[in-house]
Amino acid sequence: MKRYANIGVTTNQNKNLRKLGLVYRQTNFYPKIPRSSDDIYVITNFGDRLDLMADQFYGDSTLYWIIASANPNHVNFGSLFITEGNQLRIPTDLNEIIRSYKFLNEL
Repeated sequence: MKRYANIGVTTNQNKNLRKLGLVYRQTNFYPKIPRSSDDIYVITNFGDRLDLMADQFYGDSTLYWIIASANPNHVNFGSLFITEGNQLRIPTDLNEIIRSYKFLNEL
């Protein structure tokens, strides 16, 4: 899933802020992911990364943001790496999560 494919683009119209016409992407919003009895829980090991875990559980490394959003207390949003020994929740209802994401980011 290409998360940024449908995110709007805007340009700078304020001559006092940087260069006029500079292109920016609009803010990307992520859904709150509710707990489910179908969720999978794992304990992280040394060297685990969000993209590798997304590939392992979802077959798509670009869905790492789902795991990150479901575990805000254990994930540093500036990195794909996870601290060893944390318990992470792996949501399983991908269709509903992706539908919510698309709804929040409609143009």
